[in-house]
Amino acid sequence: MIVMRRFVYLLIFLLLIAPFSIKGQEVSVSAAFDTSRIFIGDQINFSITIDQPSDLKLSIPFFKDSLSKKIEILSGPSIDTATINGNKIRITEKYRITSFDSGFYMIDPVYAEISDSTGLKRFYSDYSILEVARVKLTPPDTSAKIFDIDAPYRAPLTLGEILPWLLIALLSAVLIWLILRLIKRFKKTKKEIIEPAFKEPAHVIAFRELEILQNEKLWQNGETKKYYTRLTEIIRQYLENRFHVYSLELTTSETLEALVKTGFKKNESYNKLKSVLTAADLVKFAKYKPEPIENDTTFTTSWDFVSATKEADQVEEKIGGSEKNGGEMA
Repeated sequence: MIVMRRFVYLLIFLLLIAPFSIKGQEVSVSAAFDTSRIFIGDQINFSITIDQPSDLKLSIPFFKDSLSKKIEILSGPSIDTATINGNKIRITEKYRITSFDSGFYMIDPVYAEISDSTGLKRFYSDYSILEVARVKLTPPDTSAKIFDIDAPYRAPLTLGEILPWLLIALLSAVLIWLILRLIKRFKKTKKEIIEPAFKEPAHVIAFRELEILQNEKLWQNGETKKYYTRLTEIIRQYLENRFHVYSLELTTSETLEALVKTGFKKNESYNKLKSVLTAADLVKFAKYKPEPIENDTTFTTSWDFVSATKEADQVEEKIGGSEKNGGEMA
C-alpha cells in the first residue's frame, strides 16, 4: 500500500514538471561579438540570441552602460524577433560597443530566465572573448624613436601675396575719396541754387499775396471758403517767415500758443490774429456764411496785423540811402 502511494506521488510529480522540462530543452541562449579582435576605438556589435517556444515568456538580459569595466556600450539594445518554425521564435539583441584599452576581455555568460510555480530557471550562454589591440605605428624590426606630431608650418608671406591686397586697399581709398568729393560738390551746387542772393522781408511777401487775394475777388464770386483758406495760408506763412512759427500744420490754439512762446505779447495785434484765424475756422469747419462787411473786416484786420508786427525794412532803408547818396553826389 505504501509502495503504491509513493508511485502515485512520483507520477504526479513527473506530470507536473514534464512541460517545464520539455520547454527548457527547447530554449538556447548564445552571445558573441562580430569579431574576436579589434583595434582601440573600433566599433562592433555584441549580439545576444535566444531561441525559445513562442508561448514561453522569458526575462531577457539588459545592459545599460557597459559590458565590462573596459568595454563601453555606445547604443542599444536594438531588438529583433523572427519566427524559426511554427511554434518557435528567435529574439536577437544587438549592442554597439567599443573599447579604448588594449587587452583580452572575457564577458561572463548572459542568461534568460523564467519564474513560475515550480521555481526559477535560467538558460546561460557561453563566455564571450574579445581582444583589443593597439595600432602598430612602427615596424617590429626597428628601434626608431616615435616623436610628437610637428605643428603646422607657417610659410612666410611673399610680395606676390601681399601686393593684391595693397592694390585693393589703395583703389578702395581712391574710390571713397572721389565719392566724398562728388557728394561735397553736389551739396555745394545745390545750396547755391536753392538759396537766393536776396530774400524779401516777410511783410513784403505777405502784402503782395494779400493784394493778389483781394484782386481775385473770391468771396464776391461765391467762393467764400476758398477765400478764407487762402487768407489764413498767407497769415500762417507770414508767421513762419517772421516769427519762425511753423503753423501751417497747427490748429488755431496751437498757433497762438507757439507764437506766445516766442515772446509775443497778448496785445491788440495778438487779438487781431486770433479774430482772423477764428473767423476762418468758422467758415471752413462750421459752414458759417459771413456777411460781405465781415469779409472786408477780416481782410483789413489781417493787413493791420502784418503792418503792426512787421520787421524794420533794413533793405529798403539801404536802398533808399544809396539813392540819396547818389543824388547828393550827382
